Amino acid sequence: MINSETYYENLQKKYSRSISLGLFRIKRALKLLNNPHLKLKRPSNIIGSDGKFTCLRSLQYFIEANGNTTTANFSPHLYDLRNRFWLKNRFISLKEIKKYENIISKLKVKLSLFEVLTLIHILAASKENADFSLQEAGLLFKGDASRVWDKPFMQVCTNLNKQHLEWVYPKTINEICRQKVGYMSNNTNIYIGKQKPKVLSIVKKILKKNKSNITFPSSWKIISKNKKLFYKDNKNIIKIKSKYIHSKGLIDNLGLSIKIALDLNIKPKIIEKTIPKISYEGRIQYITKGKLRKLIHRKEDLLLDGCHSNESASNLYNYLKQLNVPIYGLWGMQKNKFPHQFLKNFNGIFKKIVTFKIENEPNAMESKELKKIANKLGYETVDAKNFKEGLKIISSKSKKIILVFGSLYGVGSVLKFN
Repeated sequence: MINSETYYENLQKKYSRSISLGLFRIKRALKLLNNPHLKLKRPSNIIGSDGKFTCLRSLQYFIEANGNTTTANFSPHLYDLRNRFWLKNRFISLKEIKKYENIISKLKVKLSLFEVLTLIHILAASKENADFSLQEAGLLFKGDASRVWDKPFMQVCTNLNKQHLEWVYPKTINEICRQKVGYMSNNTNIYIGKQKPKVLSIVKKILKKNKSNITFPSSWKIISKNKKLFYKDNKNIIKIKSKYIHSKGLIDNLGLSIKIALDLNIKPKIIEKTIPKISYEGRIQYITKGKLRKLIHRKEDLLLDGCHSNESASNLYNYLKQLNVPIYGLWGMQKNKFPHQFLKNFNGIFKKIVTFKIENEPNAMESKELKKIANKLGYETVDAKNFKEGLKIISSKSKKIILVFGSLYGVGSVLKFN
């Protein structure tokens, strides 16, 4: 019987993986399907360069802890297509994915793979009558397949940075902001996450004429008291206690979700009780159980982070530099992610780097090419055929952290093995 991995590979062959921005195709498909997106309650877009998943996931935790239900579309999935679509209290089944894809294919509309996956989510979610529908945006927002509601319940913008400059002209942060924030609805509740001062200034200028109810990041902050973290706004102080959320960037995304949850009238006590339960797969995640633990020594820690932008690399670097233990890198990356500039963010962090090519990823860089880049930056580097060989090269009885980094696809392949 075909599994979800094989089925997804078939979908990649059937539909173009090339990104084709524009709303004409998906709006035509939705019309032929009798506009199922209009059946979704409180549709909410999560937009941004970094932090969309962690913001959405936190918000989902809070809403469900309050006794409400959600559907959610995560993009991308890490290792199982079914984990892309959440339906109230479960992930979608492969049988349902096949059923909805079959309906979509009969429309005879030439769709990209991302558009098909977005439609599968909408069709599945339209049957659930959930209280909230949370939709993670793909590339930018201007021509993104998730921008199909004129009056969404809310639109949330997480951190904006220079990711995806190759998709805009002129290639500036101003244009990135314009294509994400400039196409937000004029009839919704807008939340802007923590930004660098220059970026926030650009965002405010773009939104100056937007008629939505807009909440800027100055309305809340994360504070530290006696080595403990708290969310604070004009009315609330909420303790942030977590074994799973490690970095400033992730805490900021959590803070944004707390602000939204409070505005949804979720009680601070519910939020505070829920925070320790929240975890993010593939985002500064320690592997404490599974097959991989059997492949390394008990003194070694295995850490995964799918960071692939300068901003997320800087966030990871700031976390790693606090750790008083040798760190060894297992680096896999895609060709379009500017690997040389990316690795420069980790100056002085790694004792050694082993490069590997991400399996079953056509856009993955060859391990030898990554090795050349790491060597030029002064790192002791070895190239491996794949992740498992790389892990074998690094692992020893000495105490260390083994960090797998550089790509969500690479981290996904590791989680799949585990």
